[in-house]
Amino acid sequence: MQLPRWWELGDPCAWTGQGRGTRRMSPATTGTFLLTVYTIFSKVHSDRNVYPSAGVLFVHVLEREYFKGEFPPYPKPGEISNDPITFNTNLMGYPDRPGWLRYIQRTPYSDGVLYGSPTAENVGKPTIIEITAYNRRTFETARHNLIINIMSAEDFPLPYQAEFFIKNMNVEEMLASEVLGDFLGAVKNVWQPERLNAINITSALDRGGRVPLPINDMKEGVYVMVGADVPFSSCLREVENPQNQLRCSQEMEPVITCDKKFRTQFYIDWCKISLVDKTKQVSTYQEVMRGEGILPDGGEYKPPSDSLKSRDYYTDFLITLAVPSAVALVLFLILAYIMCCRREGVEKRNMQTPDIQLVHHSAIQKSTKELRDMSKNREIAWPLSTLPVFHPVTGEIIPPLHTDSYESTNMPLMQTQQNLQHQTQIPQQQTTGKWYP
Repeated sequence: MQLPRWWELGDPCAWTGQGRGTRRMSPATTGTFLLTVYTIFSKVHSDRNVYPSAGVLFVHVLEREYFKGEFPPYPKPGEISNDPITFNTNLMGYPDRPGWLRYIQRTPYSDGVLYGSPTAENVGKPTIIEITAYNRRTFETARHNLIINIMSAEDFPLPYQAEFFIKNMNVEEMLASEVLGDFLGAVKNVWQPERLNAINITSALDRGGRVPLPINDMKEGVYVMVGADVPFSSCLREVENPQNQLRCSQEMEPVITCDKKFRTQFYIDWCKISLVDKTKQVSTYQEVMRGEGILPDGGEYKPPSDSLKSRDYYTDFLITLAVPSAVALVLFLILAYIMCCRREGVEKRNMQTPDIQLVHHSAIQKSTKELRDMSKNREIAWPLSTLPVFHPVTGEIIPPLHTDSYESTNMPLMQTQQNLQHQTQIPQQQTTGKWYP
């Protein structure tokens, strides 16, 4: 696409032409006003210079199509190359970008965008941004430099600034020239200023917002700050009335008469709108009085004496160790007296117990002892159902494992061969094929 001459030179003129980076607003959008926006858009070129203005939104697009020419062609002839390309941007000599400059690229198959609002502190200082493109298929790189020459704006900063929160947009969608132009046209219809600038665009995620769920095409949201040279309109002031403030505190949408002019394309959260009047702000800047760099005379310096007085630590020792040890010893003696010297004993207990209760207790003990002695002398035979009846080989009837005089209470749980004298052993098969009983 052939770009106009002023674009190639980086002329910071009004953004009102035709083409990819520019757009003329129709009278239906802007009324009888011609939209004049000092927003700088540029294409990517190798070691090119751009001239943004301080306090005006700057957008620089890193197009993948341009960097494809820096990499070898696609290996299969006849197929269109669509290599994934990512970008890395940093200030020359530093690992990151300047504080006012941001970068975003959603996927390796989309263009990257550098955007931000230059500050007045960097006016007249060339800012060199190194742009490194990575081909994720061939792992090759290409590097270009972007030289940003920040110029001062005559009307910087604009005295009246308003920040809108748009809920149905992502930051890369809002940075598109057509979308931003439509939004500024709607703001101009509501505000009707003579000069209107896009100052800054910030993603809601950079303000502490949460990542939206991937359902119903939900967006992250974006903050757009614009500035004008006339006071705020009555429509923008409607959000400050008590009724709308009460609705915002109850998480309800306020009633704004000019919301319908935005609703066709932009869903604005009017409770988050911010109106700043620079003309009413009191400057808190205090001029710094610089001296000659010499400290006032405070007299002659007197260092401490070399001969230090000796210090007695005996008192500190008594307070630190002796006192806690004495308290611990007293507590130990009290506990020992309670545990050892205050025991009543069995004799004292029996003396305090009534005789009838002692007789009952003695009778219960005797009965319990007799029952235990009787349980040791029980002679109970095992149930026949638990004993083998027939020999496993010959089929003959097997006698009981124990006699009637066998004491079953002393029988071990696991019987050995010595305990099982009457146990019939199963013959084992020998190598000769014979059986031995």
